[in-house]
Amino acid sequence: MLRTLPLLAALTLALATLNAHAQTDAPKVDGEIRKIDAGAGKLTIRHGDIPNLQMPGMTMVFKASPDIVGRLREGEKIRFTADRVEGALTVTSVEDRP
Repeated sequence: MLRTLPLLAALTLALATLNAHAQTDAPKVDGEIRKIDAGAGKLTIRHGDIPNLQMPGMTMVFKASPDIVGRLREGEKIRFTADRVEGALTVTSVEDRP
């Protein structure tokens, strides 16, 4: 049992590193914030194609962390990345669109 703990710790660290790397490789997509539901942690975004999710351009709802939701405004144009996080479509990063 004691020999497996370091192996499990190393495996956990490796998976966390892979997950962080995968998020940074997600393509940036242009979008516009159409609605914000801060209480539910959700954003409605009109967006272009999202290749990593095999999703064409459309308007839809994504989950987002409170820090992302809190700095956005309805009508704002953004560039963002999205992925499936625990089965939910989630905005993983946002930058202002020039």
